[in-house]
Amino acid sequence: MTGNWTLRVAGSAGVALAIALAVAGCATPNSAPTTGSASASTTPTSSPRPTSTSTATATPIDGQCDTANLAGTIGQGGGGAAGSVEVTIVLTNNGSTPCSLQGWPGVSFVGDGNGTQLGKPAEFDRSTPHPTVVLQPGGTAKAPLRITQALNYPEADCGPKPADGFRVYPPGSTASLFVKDANVTACTSDSISLLQVGALVAG
Repeated sequence: MTGNWTLRVAGSAGVALAIALAVAGCATPNSAPTTGSASASTTPTSSPRPTSTSTATATPIDGQCDTANLAGTIGQGGGGAAGSVEVTIVLTNNGSTPCSLQGWPGVSFVGDGNGTQLGKPAEFDRSTPHPTVVLQPGGTAKAPLRITQALNYPEADCGPKPADGFRVYPPGSTASLFVKDANVTACTSDSISLLQVGALVAG
């Protein structure tokens, strides 16, 4: 009998303690929630950090165009002053990736069927804009080229000679390409400059 009474007392005490704790919890409405309950109910909403694959969609630029991937042609120019004509040097990216060009190409007459330079190279027209031009595969850049007529000078001073076209050095490159133009005459004298070239712009 004593044992049963002890169990009842213990059980009653446990119930009383539970009620007291519940009342105590209700009596403190301003108490902050525990850290555990707050973290359990929080759902992450921040975006994942970028990965290498998420930035791979940007257009790759391999830097300066490789001369081996460029082709040159002569295009129509914007006219010319008295005693000169203007044409356009056009460079096309034949590579498979984008590349860039910035500045003035080096240009000179060549002839004799073997690329021999004729006369002075072109002077740079530094008054022209010179932005960085990005050439997509198949894209072009162009530079204006003013050609003074060789016949403006005495034959003895000029030493006129038909040219095969032009040697063109892309900006910053030590390799050149040949641009054919059989309709030009050069001065073979190194004291006369017939060419003036502007900076490359998007074509």
